[in-house]
Amino acid sequence: MAAPQPLLSDNAMRVLKARYLRRDAERRIIETPGELFERVARGVAHAELLLGNARQAAHWQARFQELLATLDFLPNSPTLMNAGTPMGQLSACFVLPVEDSIEGIFDALKQMALVQRTGGGTGFSFSRLRPRGASVGGGAGQTPGPVSCFRVFDAATEHIKLGGRRRGANMAVLRVDHPDVREFIAAKLDGSLPNFNISVGVTDAFMRAAAEDQPFDLLDPRTGRRVDRTAARALFTEIIEAAWQTGDPGLLFLDAVNRTHPLRHRGEIEGTNPCGEVPLLPHESCNLGSINLAHMIREQRGRVEVDWDKLQATTFAAVRLLDDVVEVNRYPSPEIDEGSRGSRKIGVGVMGFAELLVRLGIPYDSDAAVRAADELMRKIAEAAREASRELAAERGVYPFWQGSRHDQEGLRVRNATVTAIAPTGTISIIAGTSAGIEPLFALAYRRTHVLGGETLMEVNPLLRNELERRRIDPREVIEAVKRTGRLQEAEAPAELRRLFVTAHEVPPERHLEIQAAFQRHVDNSVSKTVNLPESITPEEIGQIYRRAWELGLKGVTVYRYHSKPAQVLELGVGEESYHFEHAARCDPSECRV
Repeated sequence: MAAPQPLLSDNAMRVLKARYLRRDAERRIIETPGELFERVARGVAHAELLLGNARQAAHWQARFQELLATLDFLPNSPTLMNAGTPMGQLSACFVLPVEDSIEGIFDALKQMALVQRTGGGTGFSFSRLRPRGASVGGGAGQTPGPVSCFRVFDAATEHIKLGGRRRGANMAVLRVDHPDVREFIAAKLDGSLPNFNISVGVTDAFMRAAAEDQPFDLLDPRTGRRVDRTAARALFTEIIEAAWQTGDPGLLFLDAVNRTHPLRHRGEIEGTNPCGEVPLLPHESCNLGSINLAHMIREQRGRVEVDWDKLQATTFAAVRLLDDVVEVNRYPSPEIDEGSRGSRKIGVGVMGFAELLVRLGIPYDSDAAVRAADELMRKIAEAAREASRELAAERGVYPFWQGSRHDQEGLRVRNATVTAIAPTGTISIIAGTSAGIEPLFALAYRRTHVLGGETLMEVNPLLRNELERRRIDPREVIEAVKRTGRLQEAEAPAELRRLFVTAHEVPPERHLEIQAAFQRHVDNSVSKTVNLPESITPEEIGQIYRRAWELGLKGVTVYRYHSKPAQVLELGVGEESYHFEHAARCDPSECRV
């Protein structure tokens, strides 16, 4: 029987054809979207056989296929690309160690190549490397330092395509107390390192010292001894100025990350994946997927509301699907295989949050939106943790469970983590909804320089539907929106302009409050960008960074309008389009679209 064909937009089909549908040796497409989802469901459900659940394997294959074909839930891109194929590598996120030796550095480079050729993104902490000018080889030479090192990684990435379909992506982290931190902060000011996002790993001690204008010690990463002292506030100002100019570096709040890390007995987390939503130990990977919140609604007596029963059922199935992914995955190296199977980390997240709010009649920049974010993620987290407990009863706890926080609390779970909020770059296009938990980027825009140089034009259908529902002639309003991408310049009711607020119009504090509401219930972290107008000052960015720390976020990133010369998103679809890049903290090759 032919696989059922999902309802897909023109842009979704263009994305699927460019990156996901299988091709033969002559590069001809040999798969339909329905067959893609059937392939993925069959490949993932093979885990049921491996785990001794042969009687239920067909049931779960059908359930997984239903999740995908209805676009209620989609796993990360490598799973869609590689499940059921000889490649078989299904994880999106990896963190690899970079040890302080020539062997360690080039072993990490080799591991990076193996991961990226299969479709995964890589994160590194370069904090263990001795600073520039330190002696090596018994004093006979001097080290070039961590920044020069990760420039080599960037150059290598330029020649590797993820899964043969898109350029590689990386995250570089350096601790704020590393002697080379100033060089690291300035690393992207010259426009280089296109394949890296960068984040400074800051501590609570540093944030307090910056607030109080106190001195701060820079430490030798090998001995932990002080080698220099700097003014913390001046150093913080340099971070802010660089972020104002380029959007990098972001901040990774190391103490917040490790306070909630369930595997502290196995070491401290030092780095994250390219988008920042998954802090990982070295040699760990994480399998992600996102629930389409725009599908988690129902209409009751003319009123739109969240379908909590469907949301719970979708979450339960998503957890099982991702745990099966861990089982059937073909990892790039034995070390990654051991680390990933040992913790069995997964990350159920969401997309379509902004669309859900519009359907519910809730403006994104309102108190009601923050409450909705909190309730939604709390319900998802509760369901995901219960599903992991049920899987543990059926299949056993994750191998690294003994000595973990879960062990100490008496919680028998299958997965060390179960939730994460990813930016959902291309999978939200496939699903036909808004990205991650971001506000609507614009009501009309062009995605330029994507899919090998193509341009995708989009006009948000929600606006047209809402205009028709309110019996407002859409033609004049839509024409105005096509020119500017926003509703503010159109002749439309104030209530409608408020409901359709776009990313650039949301106050920074509200961006942070939405992120914090989700983070309260997320095991891993949250990929979210504070989009800012061109007129924002460095001082205001400093306030955003300080407020993010006060709210207990695990990371924060900002993007100021026109702070990069290359624009990927352009507001409007007409001749007078406004240029804007939505620089979500995500992989540089995919998620900046």
